Amino acid sequence: MRRRHWGWGNEDDPIGEGAAEIAAHLGFGSAGLEEPAPLRVDHDRALHAHGASYLDVVRGLRGDLAALPDLVLHPRDEPEVLRALERAEAENLSVTPYGGGTSVVGGVDPVRGSGHDGALSLDLSGLDRVLEVDPVSRAARIQAGATGPRIERQLAEHGMTLRFFPQSFERSTLGGWIATRAGGHFATGPTHIDDLVESVRAITPRGDVWESRRLPASGAGPSPDRLLLGSEGTLAVITEAWVRVRPRDEPRWSARVELDDFGRGLELIREIVQSGLRPSNCRLIDGHEAVLTFAGRKALLFLGFEGDLSGVETVRRLCPDLTEGGGGAWREAFLRAPYLRDTLVAMGVFTETFETAVTWDRLRPLIHTVKAAVPASVVTCRITHAYPDGAAPYFTVLTPARRGDEEAQFAEIKCAASDAVLAAGGTITHHHAVGRMHRPWYDRQRPEPFAAALRAAKAALDPASRLNPGVLLDT
Repeated sequence: MRRRHWGWGNEDDPIGEGAAEIAAHLGFGSAGLEEPAPLRVDHDRALHAHGASYLDVVRGLRGDLAALPDLVLHPRDEPEVLRALERAEAENLSVTPYGGGTSVVGGVDPVRGSGHDGALSLDLSGLDRVLEVDPVSRAARIQAGATGPRIERQLAEHGMTLRFFPQSFERSTLGGWIATRAGGHFATGPTHIDDLVESVRAITPRGDVWESRRLPASGAGPSPDRLLLGSEGTLAVITEAWVRVRPRDEPRWSARVELDDFGRGLELIREIVQSGLRPSNCRLIDGHEAVLTFAGRKALLFLGFEGDLSGVETVRRLCPDLTEGGGGAWREAFLRAPYLRDTLVAMGVFTETFETAVTWDRLRPLIHTVKAAVPASVVTCRITHAYPDGAAPYFTVLTPARRGDEEAQFAEIKCAASDAVLAAGGTITHHHAVGRMHRPWYDRQRPEPFAAALRAAKAALDPASRLNPGVLLDT
């Protein structure tokens, strides 16, 4: 099945099911769907012309593919990656590494850099194998283009799992997770891909191999892995990595708690994580999101443990009104949400998400400030990840789209939300990466000496500024 060139789903997936019910539930949106513009260019180039942000879906729906790559290459191994980079140099092309195309921040747009004669999209999905498993150390060497399902199917043959489930799990890739410092579904403990990486291998634009040593930890200077984590395709093309895996089919426990007060849920989460417990799921949704998702009319706290269930009794004492079970239904709705967005966009519904992280002392003021600042009909909040010193609030915005003026509407909402997040002490992104959409706020957040060091690294590794121009820094 081919993926839609403009949205998240496949071409054969139905779109518009339940549109009338959704419109009635929201109180806005049209039950009549906008028809996608006919595709007038090669499907492969159209698919690689954008990522998966709200604006990407709107533009693709209307046939606005202004960032079409001049060339798409699909290498199957490292020698072919090297040949692709040599071709880009010979033809003076910019190079955008492309995994699953799931970036929601403009991170995979095939942009020509200043002085380049064209743009090449380098699709790494052909590098999709688990190459080696070390059962003693519980680690696996995996190629960067492998998607979540591909990784899990191959690790299952060895009785192992990576157990890394971002919302984009079905389409995103290991290389993309590393390049964007992605966050998985675990709410506490090892939840970022950073926690799972043992070593990384990459190819620079000059053809040099960048490979770190496999180690459980090291104090030998700045880590070569850390510079690639979050590099967003600007320094080198990630080709494979050793990652930490774990046994499959560990015991699991899940529950949900209904709460009259969202603030009480925040206190429960803080009490749980500061007590030393590390639940796999510890997510809180406010009452507005519960209503929108047909989950109820109160705030809901979802709890879960995997592997070590010793914390269950403590959680039962803290939450005597919990109802056991229900985690599977939540996870299925979580993974289906991107597919629903295709329908919402075609209905004329503006739908956008953004997230941040902040310390506990500033969490409530940040949530209040952001909700008040965003000009939209509905702004919901959920807590997706929790730490002893803070948490990650995740916001969903729904409002009638200004048909034909979505670009300006997006800019208004994005700027208002991002300004409010930084002003309240949060980070511009907890796990969605920087891309091009977050650049103005990322530039304000990072220390200038670090920015200078990053520019120097870029100049040393990619003197022609060929890799992903405009992401993370100007070139």
